[in-house]
Amino acid sequence: MVVLTAVVAAVYAVILIPFKPIPILPGVTELRPANAVPVLASLLFGPAAAWGAAFGNTIGDFFGTLGPGTLFGFVGNFLFGYVPYRVWAILGAGDPRPRADARWWTAFLVAVFLASLACGLFIGWGVELLGLAPFRVVAPLILLNNFLMAGILAPPLLRWIAPRVTRWGLTYGEILPATERAAARAPRLGLALLAAGLVLGYAAGFSGFTLLPAGAAAWEVSAAVSPFLLVSLAGLFLI
Repeated sequence: MVVLTAVVAAVYAVILIPFKPIPILPGVTELRPANAVPVLASLLFGPAAAWGAAFGNTIGDFFGTLGPGTLFGFVGNFLFGYVPYRVWAILGAGDPRPRADARWWTAFLVAVFLASLACGLFIGWGVELLGLAPFRVVAPLILLNNFLMAGILAPPLLRWIAPRVTRWGLTYGEILPATERAAARAPRLGLALLAAGLVLGYAAGFSGFTLLPAGAAAWEVSAAVSPFLLVSLAGLFLI
């Protein structure tokens, strides 16, 4: 799993770096086809993908976006690589290889959407707290960038890579003994809290939901988002 973490980090960084000169929000995020990597790796390698995404994003930041927000990028990308693995297990969609059935696509899109929400919410909350960029700009940009890139690119990559990884015995289910895999504590409650916390967190960051005044200070916006961020993290702990 340590080796897989290093491989995921290296692949993620190598694909991130060439696109650093194509910013979507200068100094914060850029065009990121590499976003398919954490989702792909999450369904195959489980927790190794979360750590690989976190370290890989940090390495990529050294090539153009390194700064105070990098810490929040580390955690946000950890969540982006962790959420699909846990949500996939809860939804019981089984083999991650794409199939032409509604259950597989529903589970995949739900997992990717929640992971994208989590990444955007945490990073948006953090950069707003630091006064680097407004939540209402950063969070939706990250959400769309992550969801579209991973949703479009991950399925064909999974179709190609998953059979080989399975044949080589490198999936987390084959490497980790059952006693060392994360066990869901309250899966249905956890999934509900995760989804509700993420959606309401975005709503809170857009002022109207919390009746924040127009032009509210950065700390006020972050304070409004904070309770829902904690709810989503509590839900993630339960799944």
